Amino acid sequence: MLGLQGLAMGIGSLPHLRPEEALELMLRHCPQVPFWPQLPRRSAAEGMVAQFSEGLPCLKVTDNGLFFDPGDKDAELERFYEKLLTKDPEYFKITESAAAGLYAFKRRLAQDDKLRSSIRYIKCHITGPFTFAGGIKDDTGKALLHDPVFMQAVTEGLAQKALWQIRFFEEFGKKVIVFIDEPFLACFGSAYTPINREDVVARLKDLTQAFAKKGKVVAGVHCCGNTDWSIFTDIPDIDIINFDASGFLNKLTLYIKELSLYLERGSALCWGIVPTYGASGKETAEELLTRIKQGIAAFSQKGLDERLLRQQLCISPACGLGTLSIAQANQALGLLSETAGLLAQIFEK
Repeated sequence: MLGLQGLAMGIGSLPHLRPEEALELMLRHCPQVPFWPQLPRRSAAEGMVAQFSEGLPCLKVTDNGLFFDPGDKDAELERFYEKLLTKDPEYFKITESAAAGLYAFKRRLAQDDKLRSSIRYIKCHITGPFTFAGGIKDDTGKALLHDPVFMQAVTEGLAQKALWQIRFFEEFGKKVIVFIDEPFLACFGSAYTPINREDVVARLKDLTQAFAKKGKVVAGVHCCGNTDWSIFTDIPDIDIINFDASGFLNKLTLYIKELSLYLERGSALCWGIVPTYGASGKETAEELLTRIKQGIAAFSQKGLDERLLRQQLCISPACGLGTLSIAQANQALGLLSETAGLLAQIFEK
């Protein structure tokens, strides 16, 4: 068991410009599973793809965003794999200019004994390989997603980004969760995204095997739309599946057999119970708790073990908060922590 029962965690992005302000908000509402805040409004370098692109072949970041620069592709690929073979930790680092919240979070951890003592897990993130490569076109106009050579380099490079983050926080002696953010897979099965299930499973297996370590590093996956959820249950090293519990819970109930095996191995479902898009602003923690109870009932009526559902349930916003206003982000995380408080009262009974 992961020991996440009823705990609140964030997805990653916040709308702040100052990392210290983002940290204060995050730590107030996610103290047991804090995450380093991604701040995409600070610069193009903090975009969810650009943030993890440093050191990957033929990718350049400017003030206008991330783009593919063909240059000498063969030479760049050769250099990339040389660094991969030598396991050069600095080559794959995420610099402070690309992730101000990451470095501010580490400084805060180093200074705050009380904070460190309250932490169950430190949550990190990488953009998944399909989301990463799906939005970048090469010099021929083809998405990198469909170039097997670059797709392999992207997958291996992102694994190194995860490993670098794990080392970055290892001095604190805490267990780590690394979320793979894969919103692109909400398009899985569409005629416009011709990727096959076997390739998705194989690449995510390779990625998670590179960094997940039972008892020390937990791999999670976030997809804020509907997808083939059995992709994730079929990957042994994915132990947290994060889904939009408002929009797509009924879709997950179609995967009872797969979810039963998934929960039986000790893995967890992270319910994205706080709406991030289309929220009225009038939602209450009591209403969200009722939705969770209704969701548990819907799963259990179809044969999922209610005891396991309750034991292996944590909560989050439905998606990242980086596109919202600061006031909306404050409200969303406040609602999240209030709901976690109500869950804790239930679990204590």
